[in-house]
Amino acid sequence: MSEAQGDGPKVSELDRVKQEYMQAARQILQRSMKGVAKTKLTPDMLTMAGVTLCLVGAVLVGFEERNPKLYFWLGGILFIVGSVADILDGALARAASKGTVFGAFLDSTFDRLGEAAMLAAIGLVFAREGNDIALVAAFAAVIGSFLVSYTRAKAEALGLRGDVGFGSRVERVVLISIGLALAPWGWLQWPIYVLAAMAWITVIQRILFVRRQLREIAAS
Repeated sequence: MSEAQGDGPKVSELDRVKQEYMQAARQILQRSMKGVAKTKLTPDMLTMAGVTLCLVGAVLVGFEERNPKLYFWLGGILFIVGSVADILDGALARAASKGTVFGAFLDSTFDRLGEAAMLAAIGLVFAREGNDIALVAAFAAVIGSFLVSYTRAKAEALGLRGDVGFGSRVERVVLISIGLALAPWGWLQWPIYVLAAMAWITVIQRILFVRRQLREIAAS
């Protein structure tokens, strides 16, 4: 175990490394958006564009029976682009000082919507194939993904940290994208199994992390 930055609670070495590269990535994105910040483009516009692309991508995946490569890959590309737009809206808000409380709320809500829609479309594919185990995994992935976000939000509302684990949105987007890329060859279920497991492990990690913080506070 290693100390988190400052006097915060202890986190594992893997979590510390992740937090460092995520912070570096945010700084790079913020600098890259300085030019865009001078335009009339707002973070809310990027948020709406991102969720729209994710929803359209999910709809296209639903038509995969007509042409698996076309609809899986096109849906996956739109999902990736939409997810990147959802990431850039935060960087734009910081770079242009255009962020609002409602914008942050809207971004968080629509992030969940786009991801859930794609997992629902993937679940539909599993249902058509009669793959009940994979269908259950897709449902578990949806619930776990929501809980990953909820546990962090609830922890932060209590004045605690809840950002441990490797089941955050970036990792989930990567796994879904890999699954869609491999889907024409029948390998879609494997990244979804990993996603579901990773999301629930992260939920458990965050629950235990919050409990440990509360015990440390009580003992201090």
